[in-house]
Amino acid sequence: METGVAPEVSGRAGQEQASAGGGPGGAQGAPGAGARSAQARGAAEPGRGAGVSPRSEGADADVHGQGAAPAEAEAGAAGVGPVAAANAAGHDAPAADERTAAGVGGAPPRSAVAEALAAAVRAVESGEKSAASFFNERPAPPARKAPARAAAGPARPPAGGPAGPAPVRRPLPEAAGVRAVLAAGGAPEQLAGAVAEALGEQAAETLREDPWQLLAVAGVRPEQADGFARALLGPECGPGDERRAQALTGWLLERAALEGHTVLEAPVLRTALAGQAVPSPDEALETAVAEGSVLVFQEALETAGTAPAQAASSDGAEAEAEVPVRLLLGLDRYAMAEESLADGLARLLSNCSPADWESAAATAPSPSAGELIRAAAAAGLVAHSGGEAARAEPAALIAAARALGLRACAAVHAEDGKRRAAALGDPHAVTVAGLLSGREGPGRDADGALALDVLVVLDAPQLDVETAAMLVESLADGTRLVLSGDPAVLWSAGPGRVFADVVASRACPVVVSRTPDAGPIGELVSGIGIGELAQVDAPGKEVVIVPVRDPGEAVHRTVQLVADSVPRVIGVPAEQTQVITPGHGGPAGTRALNAALKERLNPGPGRFGGFDPGDRVAYVPAPGRMVPGTVVSADAQGLHLDCGGVPVVVPKEHLGESLRHGWAVTAHQAAGSRWPAAVVVLPGDAARTLTRAWVYTAFSRAERHLSVVHGVEQALPRAVAEVPAKERSTRLRALLKAQSSPTG
Repeated sequence: METGVAPEVSGRAGQEQASAGGGPGGAQGAPGAGARSAQARGAAEPGRGAGVSPRSEGADADVHGQGAAPAEAEAGAAGVGPVAAANAAGHDAPAADERTAAGVGGAPPRSAVAEALAAAVRAVESGEKSAASFFNERPAPPARKAPARAAAGPARPPAGGPAGPAPVRRPLPEAAGVRAVLAAGGAPEQLAGAVAEALGEQAAETLREDPWQLLAVAGVRPEQADGFARALLGPECGPGDERRAQALTGWLLERAALEGHTVLEAPVLRTALAGQAVPSPDEALETAVAEGSVLVFQEALETAGTAPAQAASSDGAEAEAEVPVRLLLGLDRYAMAEESLADGLARLLSNCSPADWESAAATAPSPSAGELIRAAAAAGLVAHSGGEAARAEPAALIAAARALGLRACAAVHAEDGKRRAAALGDPHAVTVAGLLSGREGPGRDADGALALDVLVVLDAPQLDVETAAMLVESLADGTRLVLSGDPAVLWSAGPGRVFADVVASRACPVVVSRTPDAGPIGELVSGIGIGELAQVDAPGKEVVIVPVRDPGEAVHRTVQLVADSVPRVIGVPAEQTQVITPGHGGPAGTRALNAALKERLNPGPGRFGGFDPGDRVAYVPAPGRMVPGTVVSADAQGLHLDCGGVPVVVPKEHLGESLRHGWAVTAHQAAGSRWPAAVVVLPGDAARTLTRAWVYTAFSRAERHLSVVHGVEQALPRAVAEVPAKERSTRLRALLKAQSSPTG
């Protein structure tokens, strides 16, 4: 690949002559830098009194996938281990406006597991049981009856009509009592709706008795809750208040969930509490477990080539020797989702009878497609991995299943996935969100299960643990589930790493595609996936590198590429070119780029909440899901959008939390979609946030042309070679291994 930009494009690999103040030309050898997830911007906007902001803290951050790179902590941020500090630059980090934290509001009803764990703690404290029993006798999750299968009927294709994005939630009425409590504590009264939604009907009373429950509201930080508590309780409240410790424990676990973790190791959480000036972190965790607000688990530490040892007991019988374990702490919400998902996947594996699909496999369009068809015929759960070209293999499986008279459906992450599925011969693909809501797909049978025999989930790495649990719960016994995706892309915006855990557990057959992605972009991306950033020949200007010296020049070059060079030289119009950048904030983040692109492509006063008809927008109807659209008009109902032919109305009070300009988006927002052309902007301040997964995801969004606005010098090849995805703490892999292990 070689450098170049702007007016004229010529020569090998799209070498261009710099113009309009451009940087020096010459070969770069490899594109510049991609950036990846740092952390959510920490400090909310200043508010009244306690400094609590009515605006969510993630306004300048991206939903995060693989974890965040190290970042400088802002004042009051918890910066220990996975509960990392906020990054003022806002690079591709968790966003409260895209993943709303549930918090630790009030005194919610405990689950059966939480009640049992609390009883176990009391038994240990009273001496009735040993401390070891606290971990070894953790009750199993409540048994679930699998949905019954309806009588088999004729194959029914999924509904082919477009389905609109999920509607924006309506605000809860703001109680006068909540506003009064907020005012007494010096917090903005605009928070009343969010407080009522987070804490329920007794929000005012709950908040008055425990001011730290304000942390249940997305965007509120510990130092702000401390100020609010001091205003309500007076000087007697301090860092050692038990209510504060409990609220902080829940807040830290919710923050960890925003970073992708479903659990945290006990030492990590203990250290994070100490970092928040909790004087006795151990006591705080014991109390949280005893009250059921936090669940505790043990997980055996794996050592290569070892099995649980057996030791002779005093009566001569063999007893299992102690093995090293790690203690994990998590919220009921995510713990139950992982256990439900593990149970459901095990149910699909154990309740599926092998079928004879050999004739379909023998006539498959490729050897990998045949292998996938055979695997799906033999097992109720199959994992399939591969790049963009490999999507033809699940399409072949869907076609074969339908030809056999089975009800088969493909579910994708984003609306654009349906376009790509249709190009492969499947016009009936649906989105996962549409399938679960009932707006798309075959509907449900009399027992509430999805009326399907075969379900293929494409873009499976984008499945978070809660969505995956709901999906598996909706499948009847005997349904075959195929999880298919590219393992090198960024993980889900929500907590968990479902696809990676399923593959790593070895609980089901795994089919690895042998179909490579073609062309210079495919060659470049394939190399990145294995940690190599190599030169590629691009005779058709498929890959162009644009060196820049500073963020201002990066913005200028990006506008020039989108508005002029790419349409004129490559033939891709501006509306089919997507700009991708590491984060929302900063001098070359989505906000700055969108402002510049709007001024050039659709200038206007922003009469409707900052938007004008014709503006490209990124609509976020649900956490972790972005739908591209265009503004059509506005009226008393709100802003009217056209999202791929589907009309959507966004109420004006929700514009700030669910809508942004969309000429430039982050890599996490772009995941699951592709465009004819992509311009990836890598400003110099993104260098420390680079990972291989971010670069892979951003570069692979381009179908025909990729321009890289490069300002990070050697940080990109270093990240591709040396910085893999940050690990997430989850339990699904261990749960699946336990489900598949023989018992005796």
